[in-house]
Amino acid sequence: MARRLGQHFITDQRLLNRIVEAASLCSDDVVLEIGAGYGSLTELLCNHAGKVIAIEKDSVLVNHLNNIEADNLEIIHADALEVDFPYFNKIVSNLPYQISSPITFKFFKYDFDLAVLMYQYEFAKRISAQANTRDYSRLSVAAQYFADARILFKVPKNVFKPPPAVNSAVVSMRMKKTPRGALDEDFFLDVARASFAHRRKKLKNSLLANLAINRETLKEVPISLLNRRAETLNLTEFIQLSNTLITA
Repeated sequence: MARRLGQHFITDQRLLNRIVEAASLCSDDVVLEIGAGYGSLTELLCNHAGKVIAIEKDSVLVNHLNNIEADNLEIIHADALEVDFPYFNKIVSNLPYQISSPITFKFFKYDFDLAVLMYQYEFAKRISAQANTRDYSRLSVAAQYFADARILFKVPKNVFKPPPAVNSAVVSMRMKKTPRGALDEDFFLDVARASFAHRRKKLKNSLLANLAINRETLKEVPISLLNRRAETLNLTEFIQLSNTLITA
């Protein structure tokens, strides 16, 4: 099942140490780990954090996790996309790559301090991409709205078993405190989604086709902005656009 879920297990102890060091853990931290697998990272997290909550969907892997001798480990046998997360203040995970996008957007619904996450390298580039670049997307806008996001280091294929088809990267997301600027954050995310639904279309056409608004509402937005494409708007402009539309 692990391969079907897009899981690639880290076999390099030095890499595991680097990931844990990047999280700056202490005894006060409650760490959430998604896709704990065989528990190599889990055990290390238990040695540095006050508590570790490991979520794993695969029943065979859960049996391996149950063999870890740690009083501060809570194992949840569930699909991370379906279960509500208990309290945590940090996330440290070698994520199953097939759920990278939905699980990342789910993280943004929670209040926490820091995430240190393994992604496919191409996905990681989208998280930190800036406006007017090929990798800039709704993921870039969302990640940079909620967090100070950056790629910490690139990871080669040969430190995983089974090895993935592409290189990977470890990303740090230090979450921003509220208020972050948008009057309605769910609507802000809807605006970003609608804007990038058709990258080559002008913003006006993308919003009308993919957001529940009418032409009268769009009259509140400067025409010079509506004639641009989503990939040219920076984060501040997306916040201003969202706030204008929701108050129109």
